[in-house]
Amino acid sequence: MYMRNPMQKLMVLFIWLTLLLSQTLVLANPVTKGKVTGGQISIHPEWFKESFLDIAEDAGQAGAADKHLILFMHLNGCPYCYRMIEDNFKNAPYTDFIKEHFDVIAINIKGDREIAFDAETSVSEKELAALLKVRYTPTVLFLNGDNQTVLRLNGYRSVRDFRYALEYVQQKAYLHGSLSQYIESRPPEKQYRFRPHPQLQQLSDLQATGDKPLAILFEDSNCDLCEELHDGHLQRPSVRAVLELFTFVRLDARSTDPIIDPQGNKTTPRVFAEQLGLSYRPGIVLFDKGREVSRIDGLLYSYHFEETLRYVGERHYEKYPKSFYQYLNVRTEQLLNEGKDVDLSN
Repeated sequence: MYMRNPMQKLMVLFIWLTLLLSQTLVLANPVTKGKVTGGQISIHPEWFKESFLDIAEDAGQAGAADKHLILFMHLNGCPYCYRMIEDNFKNAPYTDFIKEHFDVIAINIKGDREIAFDAETSVSEKELAALLKVRYTPTVLFLNGDNQTVLRLNGYRSVRDFRYALEYVQQKAYLHGSLSQYIESRPPEKQYRFRPHPQLQQLSDLQATGDKPLAILFEDSNCDLCEELHDGHLQRPSVRAVLELFTFVRLDARSTDPIIDPQGNKTTPRVFAEQLGLSYRPGIVLFDKGREVSRIDGLLYSYHFEETLRYVGERHYEKYPKSFYQYLNVRTEQLLNEGKDVDLSN
C-alpha cells in the first residue's frame, strides 16, 4: 500500500522496529524452564513382608495368625508416602504393635509386578491401582483373613489418627460401626476449638450456593490437624483467592443440627459425613451443581491442596473429567514452561 503521509511511514517503521526488538529480546532471554522439587524416596522397613503377591493367600496367612493384612499402595518420589513411612511405620510409638498384629505389603501403583488379587483377578500393580480407583498415594487397605477390605485410608494420616485406624482394625471394631463412630466413642485426646475464617459462611441449606461451586470443610472437636490447616493453607493469599470462587462452609461432623444437603435431602452434618464415608478431619468435599466433584480426605501439601481447589473452583473438571491428575499434569507443565518451580512437599 502506497503511503503519501511521511508520518504514516514513520509509524509503520516504528511498529516494525518494536516487533523486531521484542522478538530479539525473547531470543536473547529465553525463559528457563522450571523444575519439580520436593519428591522423596521411601525406603520401606525391612520387616515389610516379602510376598509372592498372591494377596488372598497373604490375607489368609495373616488371618490364621490372628492378624490383618495391610496393603501400602505408594508411588516412587511421593512425599506423602515418605512421611507416612517415616512417621507411621518406622518411627511411630506403635511400630511394635504393627509388627505384632499386621503383615504389611508395599505395592507400587505404577509398578509392573504381577498380582493375584483374588481367584478371578490377576493384574499388574498399576492395573490393580486403577481397578481399586486409587486417586492418592499413599492409599492404605486393611484386609481381613477372607481377603475383604475392612478399612481404606486415602492419603497421609497423622501419627495419632493412624493409631486409631490400627486399633479399630485390630479390635475388629469394623464389625460394629465406622471408623468415625469408633473415634467418637473414645475419650477425646485433645479439644479443638473451631477457628474463625473470613471466608467461611454459616449455611444450613447447602443448595443455596448461587452459581458457585461449594466447598464443605468438615471438622470436629477431636480434630488433630485442623489447627495446622488454619495456620497454614487457609492463611495463604493464593488459597484465599481460589476460595473466592466457592461458597465455603464449615460443618461440625458431630452435629445433629438439621441441614439440607447439596441434593436437597434433609439430614444432619453427622449423618452427611457418614454417608460420604469421610473419616478424615479436616476433610474438604467439593461440590458443583449438586454433585461431588472431588475431595481432600488426607493431608496435602500446598501445591496439591491449591490445585485441587482450582480444579473445581475454575471448573477445569469440565475439560478434564477423567481425573484431577489429568488436569494437574497440564497445569504443572504450564507452570514449568513459565519458568516457575513446583515444590511438591512444601
